[in-house]
Amino acid sequence: MFEFFKVILLGIVEGITEWLPISSTGHLILVDEFIKLKASDAFMEMFNVVIQLGAIMAVVVLYFNKLNPFSKRKSKKQKVHTIQLWMKVVVACIPAGVLGILFDDWMEAHFHNYIVVSIMLIVYGVLFILVENWNKVNKPSVTKLSALTYKTALLIGVFQVLSLVPGTSRSGATIIGALLLGVSRHVAAEFTFFLAIPVMFGASGIKLLKFFTEGGGFVGMELALLIVGCIVSFIVSVIAIKFLMGYIKKNDFKVFGYYRIILGILVLAYFGITALMA
Repeated sequence: MFEFFKVILLGIVEGITEWLPISSTGHLILVDEFIKLKASDAFMEMFNVVIQLGAIMAVVVLYFNKLNPFSKRKSKKQKVHTIQLWMKVVVACIPAGVLGILFDDWMEAHFHNYIVVSIMLIVYGVLFILVENWNKVNKPSVTKLSALTYKTALLIGVFQVLSLVPGTSRSGATIIGALLLGVSRHVAAEFTFFLAIPVMFGASGIKLLKFFTEGGGFVGMELALLIVGCIVSFIVSVIAIKFLMGYIKKNDFKVFGYYRIILGILVLAYFGITALMA
């Protein structure tokens, strides 16, 4: 039962950090230092990615009508806009999709550690503050999803590539990129949510395939642990998404920048002291 309690905590962390621009993978790596599941390394490698499926389903549920091109409640023009939105999402996913497949294993071997995570938390925390200061004197030119061009979508996708480094935050990288490209906070956040759907379904599929072909498949209660983690991350994600969209109506992203900087410094200090005492 204690293992299920740990998974619930991991699901909560995933549900919150997947959508707030503070790095879900980074947080899961850090939490794993303190809350270790009694599972194989192969399972944990897969778990930290596939648990995101629960978070993704929250987007699908909350935005089902907006993402559904066959909705009877939409006019012909609205259906066309929805199809175009999906095409822009696909275009934006190409850079990270290609590079993710090519360098996924290399990234995990070299960058999945507290030093990289901490540095990225701090670096992108500073960037959020700088970009928001710049944003104060530059009004967004894209205030509707339908106004987002294919070129802008592709450039946002290029920024998404940066999130391959743990601690960066997929939502953080794409939101910063979108803001720099003149996209409003609301549109930047929503487009980031939609980008996550194919990216994370694809990443989860690759991890599951690798897990079954190289890791040997589920052992004991591992499948149950994964299901519980996904359910918890789904529930918490619904709350987190609603909070974020309400928050940015009146506020900027600076608070997340300060959070990232403080957390990055604390993590570096903690592990640095631990290393000296070892």
